[in-house]
Amino acid sequence: MAGLDVLTVGQVARDLVLLVDEVPAAGGSAPVRRRRELLGGKGANQAVALAQLGARVGLLGVVGDDEVGERLLARARADGVDVGPVVRRAGTRSGLIVDLVDRAARWRYLEDLPEATLLTPEDVAAAADALRSARAVLVQLQQPPAAALAAARVARSADRLVVLDGAPEDPAADELLALADVLRADAHEVELLTGDEPTDPESGLAAGRKLLRRGPSLLAVEVSGVGNAFVWPDGEVFVPLSETPTVDDTGAGDAFVAALTLGLLRDEPRDRVARFAVAAAGATVGHPGGRPALSTEAIRAQLDRIPDR
Repeated sequence: MAGLDVLTVGQVARDLVLLVDEVPAAGGSAPVRRRRELLGGKGANQAVALAQLGARVGLLGVVGDDEVGERLLARARADGVDVGPVVRRAGTRSGLIVDLVDRAARWRYLEDLPEATLLTPEDVAAAADALRSARAVLVQLQQPPAAALAAARVARSADRLVVLDGAPEDPAADELLALADVLRADAHEVELLTGDEPTDPESGLAAGRKLLRRGPSLLAVEVSGVGNAFVWPDGEVFVPLSETPTVDDTGAGDAFVAALTLGLLRDEPRDRVARFAVAAAGATVGHPGGRPALSTEAIRAQLDRIPDR
């Protein structure tokens, strides 16, 4: 466990991806054009992305004590992820996410995520040594607020880089934002936090400035369909989306936040980190499912496709 660059804290699930031309109406049917069965969930996707980018990464999440859980852990190990912190919950079935994607790249999720597959503060306490040993802790906020807050507190107490992915829920929101170094939020999450969804680069940057006052020292704000605004105390930049046809944008945010975290650990200039994160997202939308497929070549190709603003 010693020597991890990043510990991701979040969801682990079996991901079943089905591509169809059209989603049938009630009583209808449709042939599946392509099917993929993957290690999934935001926490696992972020961990895999980090491993593909060369980070030493661990995963803190929950799987059941079933055969599916065993297969998920084996896949994560094969991907280079340290699964030592993962909780095997007795008497629990592992989570399942069905990602139904039509030919217009519109997705619909069907989720079987039992409450027992979510982290508890007790799970976090048991993993405290792992949290303290990592240089950065990446917390995705689909987990219960109490567990997310516990993870951020442990990481902050050890002076680790704390990265939040999502919109913190009350009553933990103010403290979580105060503990965070970085907040990544999509357009809907920005609306939950500020009351307004950004619609253009200017409103995205304005939202970042507003959230900067709540604690984080770097904000990454999505402007849906346009790009991402990055704001820090002495600078800001807007990076448009790369010009890449989208098959499924399910895992784009996970690749984005993984690349963002690693770029910060490498102490790259903020504007370069921003483009690196957008390129990683672009490298993920061209295939079905949330599993990343990041490589030096893929990132370089995406960087060339990001238009100058």
